[in-house]
This record gives sequence, C-alpha cells and structure tokens, in this order.
Amino acid sequence: MPDVGDLVTASLTVDPAGVTTGASLVVTRPDGSVVTPVVTGSDGGATWTAPVSYTLAGIWRLSWTVTGTGASVQHEVVSVAPAPAVMADVRSYATTTQLANFLHAAPPLDAVELLERATRLLDSDFLQPAVYDMDDDGMPTDPVVQAAFAEAVCAQVEFWGEVGVETDVSGPLQGVVIGSVQLQYGAGANRSGPDYYAPGLSRALANIPSDKLRWIVFTGGC
Repeated sequence: MPDVGDLVTASLTVDPAGVTTGASLVVTRPDGSVVTPVVTGSDGGATWTAPVSYTLAGIWRLSWTVTGTGASVQHEVVSVAPAPAVMADVRSYATTTQLANFLHAAPPLDAVELLERATRLLDSDFLQPAVYDMDDDGMPTDPVVQAAFAEAVCAQVEFWGEVGVETDVSGPLQGVVIGSVQLQYGAGANRSGPDYYAPGLSRALANIPSDKLRWIVFTGGC
C-alpha cells in the first residue's frame, strides 16, 4: 500500500498487442479531480507505463484505455495511506518519549495515534466536569496537571496494548470515583463497563491536588 508522497510507476500489460496498440491513463484522485499522466509504450505495444504521484490519502482509481490491437478498458483501485503522524500533527497530553519512559520499553509504531485517541477519551469521558488552568489550545499549563494527564493517557495506551483497542465506548461513563467526586453519566441501558478504561487513568487524576484541579459536581435540578 503506497503512502502519501509516493511517486510510483503504474504499468499495464496488453496481450495481444501489436503496432496499432495504444494506451492512455486517467487517474481519478480521492477528491474527484482527474489527471492524465504521460504514458510510455515498449515491447511492441505490450507494456505501458506512466508516473503517478500520490498526493492525497484515500482511494485512487487508475483507468487504462487500450486502443487498436488488444483494445480494452481496465480499472485499478489503489488505497493510499496518510503519511505517518508525528506529535506536531496531533493533540496529545503525552509525547512518545513520555510513553516510552512510562512503559520502560519502546513504544508501539502507532503510538502517536494511540496517544491522540487516549487524549480524546480523557477529554470526553473524564475532564468535562474538571476545572484547571489551560492555555488557548485547551492544554493544561500547570506542570503537576500536565504530568498527571500524561500519566493518564500513557496508562490508557498501555491498557490498550494489553487488552486491545476498543472501537468505541458503548455508552457514557458510569461509576468512576476520583477522590470525593463520583463521575456518573447516563443511565440504564447507557451504562458502560469499567473495562474500557485503564485503572491507572483514574488514579493519575485522583492524585492531582485539589488546588490544581477541581471537579464540578452536578446535583441536578434547574
């Protein structure tokens, strides 16, 4: 599977082929735009090649049209992967270096994506009722909170490495206790089991001093 930025040589073999054989290539990009690379023939019309530069992630379609001897239309679908993410590309409470130090081992190759995902989980499922100092990007500014959030997402990534990454949490958070605060969202059929979260995640949050992070307790009513 090619990655974004790859320049490849697309090729087509025509059989039968002869002096009247011709070929053209139309490349449809994932955004629907079309390019027509320069096609070169060889082997008496039996082999045709063209340079294709994959500039976007997604599904590309390469459509060859052969005329003359061996006339036909052939389509090839190519899946192009995005360039591997780096920490500068994502929002994350921890770096891959912090993850490696937490694991005491080399981080997985998809560590950047896992840290980003764990950060989104922390934001959506735990930090909605939390109040702490942050910058314009919503990142914590206090070193103690920064360290705790980093530990929390690293614990979640370690947990996923042990039990597998769930596609999503089946419902709102239920029954997590952090200090004197009980976080409970949803009800009834919306309950989600505790196995979606790393035990170390809530422990990391519970260890943050109350003067660094406080929780808004929702009591209901108007």
